[in-house]
Amino acid sequence: MMNALRRVWDHFEEAFIAFLLATMTLVTFVYVILNNLYTLFYTLADRWEGSSEFFFAIGDSILGMAQSMTWSIALTKALFAWLIFFGLAYGVRTAGHIGVDALVKLASKPVQRVIGLIACLACLGYAGLITVASFDWVKTLFTAGIGAEDLGHYGIMQWHITAIVPFGYAMVFIRFFEIFVRILRNQQTGLGLADEAAEALKINEHGEHKQ
Repeated sequence: MMNALRRVWDHFEEAFIAFLLATMTLVTFVYVILNNLYTLFYTLADRWEGSSEFFFAIGDSILGMAQSMTWSIALTKALFAWLIFFGLAYGVRTAGHIGVDALVKLASKPVQRVIGLIACLACLGYAGLITVASFDWVKTLFTAGIGAEDLGHYGIMQWHITAIVPFGYAMVFIRFFEIFVRILRNQQTGLGLADEAAEALKINEHGEHKQ
């Protein structure tokens, strides 16, 4: 049951990150296109006087849409923040801590386990501290009820955006706790979960070849 839930969450994690990236790209693309497209119709209006009213009308309409997208930059910043803090746990799952893993692999097996546990405890302490501190910060923003820059008139508050910080670090804490348990059980030595998945796949393929 837990493995099934974990797989569902892993897929959701990847899909949500892809959604954030796609939305950021789409919003930025539309904003840039609108801010450059209206000049084309103004140029056409200057060249074809007989149809100038038609082209000017289209140009004015596009310019109006571009000017009304003042929220696009603020939304892109908010989505980027969500991408960073939501992606933290994904980074732990797929890569762990490359620098620490490189150090761990230089040591002997018993020492690797000790270094891994110490590094994992340090990461757990840091993630836990940031989770608690950022939760208090978000709680203060919630009480203040301040609207987000250029997004407040759409009902988006500052705490809606900043809520991702404690959530993201809480997920990082859970990921590192999972790694800590795996190290205690001698299931891994480094701080990543990706290598163990690859090894499991290799073991499974090896078993199928034997059959």
